[in-house]
Amino acid sequence: MPIKIPKRLPTREILEQENIFIMDDERAIQQDIRPLNIVILNLMPEKEKTEAQLLRLLGNSPLQVNITFLRTTSYEPKNVSSSHLKDFYTDFDSIKYQKFDGMIITGAPIEHFRFEEVDYWEEITKIMDWAEENVTSTLHICWGAQAALYHHYGIDKFALEQKCSGIFSHRIIAKQGIELLRGFDDEFIAPHSRYTDVSIEEIENAEDLTLLAYSAEAGPFLMMSKDRKHIFATGHLEYDTTTLAEEYIRDCTRGLNVEVPSYYFPNNNPEEKPINRWRSHAHLLFSNWLNYYVYQQTPYEWK
Repeated sequence: MPIKIPKRLPTREILEQENIFIMDDERAIQQDIRPLNIVILNLMPEKEKTEAQLLRLLGNSPLQVNITFLRTTSYEPKNVSSSHLKDFYTDFDSIKYQKFDGMIITGAPIEHFRFEEVDYWEEITKIMDWAEENVTSTLHICWGAQAALYHHYGIDKFALEQKCSGIFSHRIIAKQGIELLRGFDDEFIAPHSRYTDVSIEEIENAEDLTLLAYSAEAGPFLMMSKDRKHIFATGHLEYDTTTLAEEYIRDCTRGLNVEVPSYYFPNNNPEEKPINRWRSHAHLLFSNWLNYYVYQQTPYEWK
């Protein structure tokens, strides 16, 4: 939350240079507080696990957040009960005349398809276009990030020779003053789990995009549109401690030729219990997004 100080306080300039969030009296008296309305388009197969991961991070904030779960109608999920979808999810037609402060579009294990081959691609693009006018800021995760980069900026994904799976080190490369990165270490780790990637050259050459964090092994990780409406994360900071282990066991059981997730199991031994080393940055990412890109930007009353 911001520190409210007098507008002409001399230390204001020092705090701003240190990327500390401050607010002067003039702005503070114009702010009203109301619950934030966040819609989550959950494309992951094990929806209840993803729900818990995201809500855990969204709930670690002094802000009150109202959640709406959104599902596709052009594709019927196979790993969740119809009663769960009926009780807790809604479809796009039911919300398309509403306004939302924030939106999250999750990943989906469909990277081997071209975007246009995905059953619900037309529906997804309609939702992304709708969000341009009806959502203050959207956080895109993994496949959701690649889909948005392709739809909005024409940046396509490409297949990797081997699945990118593990806990990789990233370096902040953005200039100072990016609120999304407040509190981040210069180097930090994050989970990745995908068969495709996007070109760092195409990201850097896109006039409307800013590359924020990059991994020498896992590629571009955090990006942002210049208008702050789109945040892209190609990895999974929201993952639980055991998620990569569960995916590795699942892939092995299916007979897939996958390597042990990199830098994940102690001593690179799948028999040893993994340790969560990314949780603090996961909370930072979500709380910074909620505060600076949603709460501080969204109107009190949508017109």
